[in-house]
Amino acid sequence: MSKRKQHHPEFKAKVALEALKGEETVSELASRFGMHPTMIHQWKRALLEGASDVFERGGRKAPDVDEEQVKDWHAKIGE
Repeated sequence: MSKRKQHHPEFKAKVALEALKGEETVSELASRFGMHPTMIHQWKRALLEGASDVFERGGRKAPDVDEEQVKDWHAKIGE
């Protein structure tokens, strides 16, 4: 049984940008990068949906942290 191939975010962005350019079809890109066209469509959609986050004011958003859950974890670690 084989493991799924893990791609780096930089590679995903590169492929998604190539798909957005439209110079090659998704099928051609899939052949070139050795992957399924559905994956390229998913990465392209993710890039389009997340592109507006790049231009948000204030830079990067702080991760959402559930303070109550963190307290529970600290309590469990301390046991």
